[in-house]
Amino acid sequence: MPLWLLGVLLLSWLLTGAVRRYALARSLLDVPTARSSHAVPTPRGGGLAIVLAFLAALPMLVLEDVLSWSTMWALLGGGALVAALGFLDDHGHVAARWRLLGHFLAAGWVLLWLGGLPPLRLGEATLELGWVGHGLALVGLVWLLNLYNFMDGIDGIAAVEAICACFGGALLYVLLGYPIQAWAPLTLALAVLGFLYWNFPPARIFMGDAGSGFLGLVLGALALQAAWVASELLWAWLILLGVFVVDATWTLMHRLLRRERVYEAHRSHAYQFASRRFGRHLPVTLATVVLNMLWLLPLAICTALGYLNGMVALIVAYSPLAWLAWRFDAGAAE
Repeated sequence: MPLWLLGVLLLSWLLTGAVRRYALARSLLDVPTARSSHAVPTPRGGGLAIVLAFLAALPMLVLEDVLSWSTMWALLGGGALVAALGFLDDHGHVAARWRLLGHFLAAGWVLLWLGGLPPLRLGEATLELGWVGHGLALVGLVWLLNLYNFMDGIDGIAAVEAICACFGGALLYVLLGYPIQAWAPLTLALAVLGFLYWNFPPARIFMGDAGSGFLGLVLGALALQAAWVASELLWAWLILLGVFVVDATWTLMHRLLRRERVYEAHRSHAYQFASRRFGRHLPVTLATVVLNMLWLLPLAICTALGYLNGMVALIVAYSPLAWLAWRFDAGAAE
């Protein structure tokens, strides 16, 4: 491993500490309310360290010939725009319509540089969706961006989800014979790991919108990049992100059916109900790691290696997650 890659980990760790001191000095605190999952005022905005550490590493990945210029511009431009919107929202308030417009612009930028959604293989058939596929990819990126924000509600959960997905994605590249491609997700994992030191339960700083939205978009971009390398990898990445995708989507659908304002803060995700039931954040955060490593990762590996059909594997992977969402009342009235 190049020494500069370990520098990403160290830089993220140092920057998170610096952001924490800045937030305390400026009283940028997340004060508990009736809809919060924490009990004491906590500094927010620590995800900015992830953004800066990862974006600073992108030129190095290009110079090492492990990342193309087009992918770098996709991650740099889209990620910076989403992080800037989140930073402004962390420091004040950005109207929902302007945030959403910015999210679509960032997602469109990513798709422009990555080439949109590649043809997908379903068994022996190849599915070329054209502009319909590009539209679905655009909506999917915006949804992933926002659901990652929704799911960043208890200590450590957003960080461990990103680390598990990135390490899993890197492993898939190695198993398929593309080890060079593994460096980009590995770099993001190390940037998040430096932040996790400060965010692990009990958290000393929260990620904030700048970090959570950035992670959602970049993870989606990495999944699309992987799909251009091998079609099976898109299904594998969707499996790796299953914990967040299923909980957030199940919760959103239930709240829509009750005609609630889905853009308002709430505590009705399955992971939030679970953390209150256990009385702590740590068991739920650790359970997320277990689900990723022992359930989703093996299925993603089997999918990437061609042992399982992508659509079938996705249904198998998501089914117990949907049961857990139901079991912990995701989307139910608080």
